[in-house]
Amino acid sequence: MLIKRPPNGRDLPFASEITPRAVFESRRTFIRQLALGSIAGSALFEMATREAFAASAQQLATKANPAYTVADKQTAYKDATTYNNFYEFGTDKGSPARYASAMKTRPWTVSIEGEVGKPMTLDIDALLKLAPLEERVYRLRCVEGWSMVIPWIGYSLSALMKKVEPTSNAKYVQFVTAADRQAMNGLRYPVLDWPYTEGLRIDEAAHPLTLLTLGMYGEVLPNQNGAPVRIVVPWKYGFKSAKSIVAIRFVKDQPRTAWNRAAPGEYGFYSNVNPQVDHPRWSQASERRIGEDGFFTKKRPTLMFNGYDDVASLYSGMDLKKFY
Repeated sequence: MLIKRPPNGRDLPFASEITPRAVFESRRTFIRQLALGSIAGSALFEMATREAFAASAQQLATKANPAYTVADKQTAYKDATTYNNFYEFGTDKGSPARYASAMKTRPWTVSIEGEVGKPMTLDIDALLKLAPLEERVYRLRCVEGWSMVIPWIGYSLSALMKKVEPTSNAKYVQFVTAADRQAMNGLRYPVLDWPYTEGLRIDEAAHPLTLLTLGMYGEVLPNQNGAPVRIVVPWKYGFKSAKSIVAIRFVKDQPRTAWNRAAPGEYGFYSNVNPQVDHPRWSQASERRIGEDGFFTKKRPTLMFNGYDDVASLYSGMDLKKFY
């Protein structure tokens, strides 16, 4: 079958456009190693997927917050839970749904430490009760050029910050994610320097939009979407929204982050959605909405700050091409 390609070739993504350099440079080795288990993996795929979905069965009592709800059509649950970036379980989009059921999310604790007046360690039940749960429908835009619209459940991270009382020395917040080598098969491959870490400036973390997230679609988070607790920062590219968090650290200095360590010329600390700043290997001016925009459908324009204009004041006077 022949596929007609547009003359400029830019409406179809190249492999280099959708795969981070750290991944595609080790892709062949990764595939060879996975091939040893491909037959068994194929046979068990449906079972593993059902088990991963089962982890999200617990319903959460929540109230929709219309102040933080976009009018966009929501992404189907199936698409949101089977097309994911979660490299701890593999680099393919289907790998998290295939393998994440191996991760146990109870018991689970998160330590809040560093430059705070009241350091503490909270289990997942304490986090669920720390503040009233809200449903917020956020856009999530990935650096690879695709996006989703998901009804997340949680509360502003600022609610937790008030409990631990950051000191005047706290200028940044670092998120450290789980690195369970028995459950997370992707940790065997040097795609990134594990554990995965991310960070925000303290005022970004305190912004009401920054969501400490405990569920989606009315249920607890599925494993493949970052169970049992993650962060969602809707005006930044998706890799800033750390999954399966085990520690939140308040620090004086800007923390190194996983993708910035792996490719500092491609992934900056701020990583705001900005259509005017291209990734070195592809344009960020447009995007595809998963489950809605077909492969040959014209891409939609990318919105500055992913459409969340009220965060613009956080970057007043900054050169957003320099601080990308």
